[in-house]
Amino acid sequence: MYEQQNCIFCGEPEIVIQNDLAYAHYDSYPVNTGHCLIIPHRHVAEYFQATAEEKAAIWALVDEMKTIIDKEYKPDGYNVGVNIGKTAGQSVPHLHVHMIPRYKGDMEDPRGGVRGVIPHKQKYERKLKTG
Repeated sequence: MYEQQNCIFCGEPEIVIQNDLAYAHYDSYPVNTGHCLIIPHRHVAEYFQATAEEKAAIWALVDEMKTIIDKEYKPDGYNVGVNIGKTAGQSVPHLHVHMIPRYKGDMEDPRGGVRGVIPHKQKYERKLKTG
């Protein structure tokens, strides 16, 4: 593992699964039960700095974690996302993909999903074309 001093993801995390370029562990501050992070071993600040191989390794672990989480927690859906830069909410400058299981009833009206990063824009009405 490539380490960066003072990086919480470069320490000794409790790894659930890993491959040569990335690993997955459960989030220390989960949004929902089963919330996990998929992180490259190499310390790279954000998604667009990762190599194509690292990105492929990350997405392979997303698929593997889905199987694990489905079996253990039986969620009804998922949100998967990446915060890139402080303005987008990235608080740890080491690339990590959030995989958040969703459960019926965990939110009154989940429509709009990831659009909720700007709460007043989460809900929208589809404009139907006429004529």
